[in-house]
Amino acid sequence: MTLAYVITPFAAWFVAGVMKFIINSIKAGKLAFGLVGYGGLPSNHSAIVSSTAALIAFREGIGDPAFGAALTLAFIVMLDANSLRRQVGKHAAAINRLNAASSKNDMLRERMGHSRIEIAAGVLVGILVAAAVNRLIT
Repeated sequence: MTLAYVITPFAAWFVAGVMKFIINSIKAGKLAFGLVGYGGLPSNHSAIVSSTAALIAFREGIGDPAFGAALTLAFIVMLDANSLRRQVGKHAAAINRLNAASSKNDMLRERMGHSRIEIAAGVLVGILVAAAVNRLIT
């Protein structure tokens, strides 16, 4: 077994996280440590699952059963990011409005899901990281 299958998703997570931090810092005009997490461009989760599927495709081929399993997992994660987690964010916003009068409760994080562009950017990061790891680690 090669360590490429272990390194790739972590590398994709790191690259996407650094990109998200830089983008959020530029938008905020300051170091944006508090803005890194769920939501934003690129999608870390999409980068992670896409990198794994892409590495399997590069090394084993798209006919390999592992690629089918990885692609299925990637689809589920991306669908969840675009639908369920966005709804959770909307619920958090509604709860925050209801709790606005009370200072006893902490505000809930409202930015939870991803737009299709953020997901696509995560997929692109994942594929590029997988291609780089595939070339560097044999």
